[in-house]
Amino acid sequence: MFSWLEKNPFFFAVAVFIVIAYAGIIEVLPNFAENARPIEGKKPYTVLQLAGRQIYIKDSCNACHSQLIRPFKSETDRYGMYSVSGEFAYDRPFLWGSKRTGPDLMRVGNYRTTDWHENHMWDPVSVVPNSIMPAYKHMFKNNADMETAYAEALTVKKVFNVPYDTENGTKLGTWEEAQAEIKAEAQAIVDQMKNQEVKDAFARGEIKEIVALIAYLNSLK
Repeated sequence: MFSWLEKNPFFFAVAVFIVIAYAGIIEVLPNFAENARPIEGKKPYTVLQLAGRQIYIKDSCNACHSQLIRPFKSETDRYGMYSVSGEFAYDRPFLWGSKRTGPDLMRVGNYRTTDWHENHMWDPVSVVPNSIMPAYKHMFKNNADMETAYAEALTVKKVFNVPYDTENGTKLGTWEEAQAEIKAEAQAIVDQMKNQEVKDAFARGEIKEIVALIAYLNSLK
């Protein structure tokens, strides 16, 4: 058989390709599956955080900000520990990005506060001189879409087996239970904000987009 392959270079090349591909699959796939598992302590987003993530995507924040720290000293010195695949286990879609008009936000929750985000989204130049980022004042007026965020959480729980309502997972529950969790989480953020319109709206039972966005940004660590 081997002498026949030696006399037929095309089939020899095909045989070599098959052997290398098979060996590669055996080596790569188990390691890939292992590394793709959620890192220890990683939990799914809360409904409020998911609503904020949807706003982040809707307003194209990912067009200017990446969420992927590469393993280079220049990046880890500035942004912190480089990213690993298990950190993105519950991200759908991934928001790695390929352009940085603004800084990477992978771990922004470690060094920015609710107060900072509020000021930055209202008037970027007030906290970052010479910033070219536009103001997002509409987020202080528009209500966040909690129903869609809850539907997304419920969908990924059923379809992808994301660990909601498990011992070490994030509480989801029924829509009524989720509303109570949303209100409690939003309350903690609103209490740290100074915008009176946002506070008054929350008192009326409304949660503005800025509150949900801050919840999401604070979760990025």
